Amino acid sequence: MTQPSAIDLFAGAGGATQGLVGAGFSVLAAVENDPNAAATHAKNHPDSHLWETDIRLLPAARMRKQLDLSVGELTLLKTCPPCQGFSSLASGKGLTDQERNDLVVHTVRFVRAFMPHAVLLENVPGLGKDARLGYVRESLSGLGYTSSVYRFEASEFSVPQRRRRLIMLAVRGKRKELPRDISDVVPDFRGSVTVREAFAGLRSGRRESDSLDRSRKNSDTVIRRIEAIPVGGGRFDLPEEHQLECHKRLGKKNATASYGRIKWDGPSPTMTTRCTTPACGAFIHPEEHRGITLREAATLQTFPLDYDFHGDYGSIERQIGNAVPVRMATVLGTAVRRITNS
Repeated sequence: MTQPSAIDLFAGAGGATQGLVGAGFSVLAAVENDPNAAATHAKNHPDSHLWETDIRLLPAARMRKQLDLSVGELTLLKTCPPCQGFSSLASGKGLTDQERNDLVVHTVRFVRAFMPHAVLLENVPGLGKDARLGYVRESLSGLGYTSSVYRFEASEFSVPQRRRRLIMLAVRGKRKELPRDISDVVPDFRGSVTVREAFAGLRSGRRESDSLDRSRKNSDTVIRRIEAIPVGGGRFDLPEEHQLECHKRLGKKNATASYGRIKWDGPSPTMTTRCTTPACGAFIHPEEHRGITLREAATLQTFPLDYDFHGDYGSIERQIGNAVPVRMATVLGTAVRRITNS
């Protein structure tokens, strides 16, 4: 049987690529605009043809010809356009970036050029309320695809992290209905992993010298603030002298996760682009007086322990937070294979 093929658009550091490889795909190519993320992808996936460019400047038909693919030959086109503009945080503050949000519609251009057997789009749930998703689905329908939209919680599939996502799956020429729920296709992948279990695996498999085994450097004031937070606690547990003035003004309805400790016996909160910064969420180690390390964050995103990243501290932190969890991509890739082979 021929190995299924995939292309990873908006590939980032390669979390989805790694997961699709785990699902049995040959990831032929990837597109990523950020230089550091592209370098990370190239380092870990040297056999995948990488286009380091703005996707708006990449002719899809030329890309297909350079890969020596016929129209309709590609198995899967995976696309994960930038999601910050569709997030609840951004929409709640009027921070939508229309130019970045419009990147989602470029999915149609690449589908038209490749006509893959399946299309997998991953984003935050907020995209479901945006007219661009409707445009993508209507356009794909006109090209002969049947599509369905799913809500996906990564922690239900052995990702040690709460991460709610929107998944659009489209299959070419599919006449029967797509599954009601993705979990119906991959019930054998369901399960849960706690932070305690994930970090235990990290300790047992840790490399002797790992450049990601470091946490963000904090001022003495921040360190004392962290030391004052009890196990399982957050900023509301801080004594008066350690409370920030901005938090006092916010009260108890905003920034509730700031300076929170991750809890051992459940999934972590969603990893973000500031996932090792204590002030930006519940990203403090469960017991130790520090934010989690870059490697701990990557572990919560289910990257292999030997996955290397390129860039300075802030860039690596963003790459990890922006990534599709590897295990999640494996589950979704497996679902695509089972659906297209049924």
